[in-house]
Amino acid sequence: MENISIFLAKFWGWYLIIFFFVLSFNPKRILQIVKDLEDQKFVILTSFLAIIIGLLNILLHNLWESDWRLIITLIGWISLIIGLALFILPKQTVIWIDFINVKFVQVIYMMLFLIGLYLLNMAYGILYY
Repeated sequence: MENISIFLAKFWGWYLIIFFFVLSFNPKRILQIVKDLEDQKFVILTSFLAIIIGLLNILLHNLWESDWRLIITLIGWISLIIGLALFILPKQTVIWIDFINVKFVQVIYMMLFLIGLYLLNMAYGILYY
């Protein structure tokens, strides 16, 4: 299980860092994603993708330990819940996502960056403490 935890820490760490930099250099991209959520075809595709990613993450890594591996488990569950919400209640979920994005965009950006760095540190052992 440790190998899966390390792999997923690398995957999610790099994904979050890359996503942070893409949004930092092109902040209009997040507005485009929220705008695209008005298209039902995009919502269905996005919800299926989130459900698949969430389920795979949970099936491979559903560890409820009080350490860094919990972050990986929570990412999987959050992905699954958002995917199901987008599929079952698309309009309400899009309104909620838009509200969260507008109110907490800077906090979300920094969380992406810090969680990504933390997961990469756990995977590669850059800083020892």
